[in-house]
Amino acid sequence: MERPSLNWYKSYLNDTSAFPFPSSLLSQTKFVKGIINYNFVETFNKTDMNFPANLKYTKDHEWIRVEGNEAFIGITDFAQSELGDIVYIDIETEGEELNKEDVFGTVEAVKTVSDLFMPVSGKVVQVNPKLVTNPESVNKDPYGEGWMIKVALKNAAEVSSLMTVDAYKALVGQ
Repeated sequence: MERPSLNWYKSYLNDTSAFPFPSSLLSQTKFVKGIINYNFVETFNKTDMNFPANLKYTKDHEWIRVEGNEAFIGITDFAQSELGDIVYIDIETEGEELNKEDVFGTVEAVKTVSDLFMPVSGKVVQVNPKLVTNPESVNKDPYGEGWMIKVALKNAAEVSSLMTVDAYKALVGQ
């Protein structure tokens, strides 16, 4: 059976006559429909996530794209969806040599603040300047415009110890 589209499901939830509760329970029905709608949209959105195969991933939900002796690092589509609307990114490690799993910054969403971890050892050579004025780029395009730092790799062999796309998908239940 083909899964209904998100728009079909939203229209079903907005049609009170189609919902199987008596009209005397209308206020409770709207509340229950809101919960069902929220859970469905969350599930629907998570199943449509992007997992580029050309990247490596960490258990902490960072991704890395290696280009020669340098690499771009950011957070995954899964991570940004779990955080919600990102409002601020604090990365003050430009020019610093960091080891694998060191904190290179923080990301602040409406609900929480999370540390950002280095997937590999290296020197932070650039912080994405667009994130200062457009932190929401991480929500809109986590693997493109939403990259966070560019590093000069210290030990390229560390990349091979990171997760493949299939391993990362298994980690997040996809």
